[in-house]
Amino acid sequence: MSGVNSSLVHFDLYKSPEKRTRGWYLSLMAPNEKGPNYAWLDPSRLYCHPQALQDCIEDLLQPFTNDQIDLVAGIDAMGFILGAAIASRLGKGFLAIRKAGHLCVTTYSHPYVDYSGREKNMEIRTDAIKPGVRILLVDQWIETGGTMRAATKLVEDQGGVVAGVATICIEDSEGGKWVRENYKSSDCVPDDLRSQFNGHFLESFHDFHK
Repeated sequence: MSGVNSSLVHFDLYKSPEKRTRGWYLSLMAPNEKGPNYAWLDPSRLYCHPQALQDCIEDLLQPFTNDQIDLVAGIDAMGFILGAAIASRLGKGFLAIRKAGHLCVTTYSHPYVDYSGREKNMEIRTDAIKPGVRILLVDQWIETGGTMRAATKLVEDQGGVVAGVATICIEDSEGGKWVRENYKSSDCVPDDLRSQFNGHFLESFHDFHK
């Protein structure tokens, strides 16, 4: 730990601001420290904070308060965290949408290109979605939109209805705009911070580099 300010590495898991405005917890997210082969930030740091996680879930669900949701589906892999937490909050079941090769049952699959430009396949079990089932799709982030587009295709090809899309951030990329235009969607980013997220640098990152 030599040369590292431990007060920046560890944070108070129980401290919250007196006034918890929408998205207050976004400043807990950590910047990329490992270079261009990784995502530009790590949202998972906010999951460690109990109040931040609960407020994130409540903010994501607010637009769907009066909507029918029968099942929550989370996208491999980080979407499993928020997806399972949201399913528990709603008292609904959770369906894992996985990268190809991990499910040992009969599956449907669909190709996609992820945010890094890599071609992959996504798969879903064939016995969980009946026609008309309304599914909330959850992922951690939408950058290019390729992953979410494949997930909607898998759900709809089985007759399911995408009731909505929920993710910490939907960037204003071509793919992000496609998601917003075609599905009811929710993210946690306030309007005054949107440009920082689209620019892939948050002012809060300065606190990590003092």
